[in-house]
Amino acid sequence: MIVRPFGERWRAPYACDPWGSRGRLYPEAVSPTRSDFQRDRDRIIHSSAFRRLKHKTQVFVYHEGDHFRTRLTHTIEVSQIARALARSLGLDEDLAEALALSHDLGHTPFGHTGEDTLEECMAGFGGFDHNAQALRVVTRLERRYAEYDGLNLTWETLEGLVKHNGPLLDPEGRPTLRYAARGVPLAILEYNSQQDLDLATHAGGEAQAAAIADDIAYDAHDIDDGLRAGLFRIEELREVPFLDGLLKEIDARYPGLDLSRRIHELTRRVITRFVEDVVAEGERRIAALSPRNAEDIRRAGDTMVCFSSAMKEADASIKRFLYARMYRHPDVMRVRAQADDVLRDLFRRFKAEPDLMPEEWRADLPRDDEPRLSRRVADYIAGMTDRYAILEHRRLFDVTPDLR
Repeated sequence: MIVRPFGERWRAPYACDPWGSRGRLYPEAVSPTRSDFQRDRDRIIHSSAFRRLKHKTQVFVYHEGDHFRTRLTHTIEVSQIARALARSLGLDEDLAEALALSHDLGHTPFGHTGEDTLEECMAGFGGFDHNAQALRVVTRLERRYAEYDGLNLTWETLEGLVKHNGPLLDPEGRPTLRYAARGVPLAILEYNSQQDLDLATHAGGEAQAAAIADDIAYDAHDIDDGLRAGLFRIEELREVPFLDGLLKEIDARYPGLDLSRRIHELTRRVITRFVEDVVAEGERRIAALSPRNAEDIRRAGDTMVCFSSAMKEADASIKRFLYARMYRHPDVMRVRAQADDVLRDLFRRFKAEPDLMPEEWRADLPRDDEPRLSRRVADYIAGMTDRYAILEHRRLFDVTPDLR
């Protein structure tokens, strides 16, 4: 019988092994009580950026109600799903959890509105990308340790953070995916020059599990939040065949069920069916590949932890429904426009008057270096919570939108 230290579970040969990690940028002694991936997870949880997720929203602004998701509650839900997937597929649960907990650290206030706004404000200065920003957070912007900036996470965690959606470069070194048109963000390239993250390969299976867990959590909780906010009715979900089938199951087993319980029964079934599908498809793909180690997963040329083709269409159908009925709902769009105004105002003001930022943000900042100044302002704003952004706007401007 193999006894694993620190409560670690069984890992398949193709799992990332903390005892075989490629290490940290700044070497550290081995912990006597935790594996390297457990230490990464703990550093993320104790970071300032993680705590701020409590007051960063997904779709609704923070004062819409206490029952809607924030970035923090979403992150916890993703972490639970990622661990379940990793456990079922023999992957390292601690690494999957660390990646799930860190995947949203680069997000701005006001959900995707904030990212879109900062992307426009930073046009000409390297743009803004939440994955690149997450890397900046954990390698530069967190300043807690005496010997280095950032959290000094393992290579495997940084690799998964950057590549969880797939390779950033093709075999010839050309940008892929969302970066094909504008190139790989400078923050990623700069760090990659210090510690090569193999940008032309897939990430390990743990990062793939965290990425698909994010999709599953989004689908389930946005259905839940949208229904509870009254943006659409539960019967409208029958437009999506996958959801219609689940509603028929619920109605047949629990006729006359009250709305609140009916919503919960639906969302829990969405998560269950998606997780079961990913596990089955992952097992099928891994069996076909017969990987001997984690490197075989990275170099497989395709994602191993993913939906089947049928469930991929169900996921796409849910996202199409939510895009039309929730993300583009007039009430949501009105608040998005107000949030956009708040962040644009802040960006212009801080760039024109950097002394209005806290001392640690304006220190050592050459005022005649516009790209560096712009990036510093973007870093400051990206780290804000919704509440703090509104308070800063009220401090600096006579009129601040209500965001309602």
